[in-house]
Amino acid sequence: MNESMNESNTNEGPALVSNRTMEIVVALLLLVGCGIVLYDSARLGFGWQEGVGPAAGYFPFWIAVILGVSSLVILVSAVWRRGPSEVFVTLRPFGRVLAVLVPSLVYVALIGGISLGPIDVPGLGIYVSSAIFMFAFMLTVGRENILKSALVSVGVPLALFFMFEKWFLVPLPKGPLEAYLGY
Repeated sequence: MNESMNESNTNEGPALVSNRTMEIVVALLLLVGCGIVLYDSARLGFGWQEGVGPAAGYFPFWIAVILGVSSLVILVSAVWRRGPSEVFVTLRPFGRVLAVLVPSLVYVALIGGISLGPIDVPGLGIYVSSAIFMFAFMLTVGRENILKSALVSVGVPLALFFMFEKWFLVPLPKGPLEAYLGY
């Protein structure tokens, strides 16, 4: 479907951003990232050391050069392109993405904790955070009943706890509940 940014799709809501705009934004972000890698590679050294091989920054330097040149090509082609651009995202699909992204960010913050100025929220660990995340998602997105949501959101983290902590002996981030229970 080739649609200009001035038109809106009645099923999906108004257009929020064009492909051209996103190409420019992503190319600029990649160029900034490449600049950081190039700076650090120069700090570490990116040459070939006789009798030793490549210096620590050798491979990151050349990967950043290749990615930077590619990003420049995309940036120039996006800036010079004329005519209407296709719609990158409309309102309704973007809302669905945010409905998953925002709770996922909260989930990650719950695992390790977060500090926002004077407010310090301690981490709950991966198991408790996973239980909360699954319970909330099953109720809101999956529209499951409370009993099923509770059973799954407690059972899965318990199974994962035994699998990782006891069988594989791989410690994962734990919170105050595990500390209280002696794990």
